Amino acid sequence: MARGPVKHLKRRFAPSHWMLDKLKGRWAPKPSAGPHKLRECMPLIVMLRERLKYALTYREVKMIVMQRLIKVDGKVRTDMFFPAGFMDVVQIEQTKENFRLLYDTKGKFVLHKIVKEEATYKLCGVKKVTRGPKGTPYCITHDGRTLRYPDPDVKTNDTVRVDITTGKILDFVKFEAGNTVMIKGGNNMGRVGVIMHRERHPGSFEIVHIKDAVGHTFSTRLTNVFVVGKGTKPWISLPKGNGIKLSIVEDRNAKMSK
Repeated sequence: MARGPVKHLKRRFAPSHWMLDKLKGRWAPKPSAGPHKLRECMPLIVMLRERLKYALTYREVKMIVMQRLIKVDGKVRTDMFFPAGFMDVVQIEQTKENFRLLYDTKGKFVLHKIVKEEATYKLCGVKKVTRGPKGTPYCITHDGRTLRYPDPDVKTNDTVRVDITTGKILDFVKFEAGNTVMIKGGNNMGRVGVIMHRERHPGSFEIVHIKDAVGHTFSTRLTNVFVVGKGTKPWISLPKGNGIKLSIVEDRNAKMSK
């Protein structure tokens, strides 16, 4: 008889974007409960062992995090299963490296290296704006933050720029036509473009039409769209390729020319 939540994760059922090889053991690290969902996160152990190659084994990762060397969004994390996710800033003091977790156009997480100045803030998508006790307005963001007293103009689907050290809102950008967005789910994951227009379908999925820098247009559900900048200028540096999806032929030619 099963009691309580499942604490294990089989290697075969781990999210494919972690890119774990399926023959190197039966189990995969199961992320702890945290700000991002299991299928939309990357635990620190996968980041340090599979991506950055700073450790070879489970034990070595444990040594690294237990020395309090890894910060996620300015907080030291000693849990190697901590789920880091989209837009999180990962800092490693000893190597003086700062990374922001973004998606590439293949829908996989990229540890995008950023400068120290850019590592002081992050962008948070607003999921819900409501009022708490004594009528205090607050908004809930995509990474589980509760931000009190946001600007009255901040609504659902907008993006706020949050200072990592204080947790205060520095600035915000509205979800409206003409602003730069990044796609964080679905078939067009990781693509960057400018909002053309939004189709409203009350009671169903709203569709957003987007045009990228080279003129390709595509559409996706509203829930997959994350505003990253005002006008055509993004507030964060973008990973290699600037979120432009190559066709199969272009992709092959780019690989062959290397």
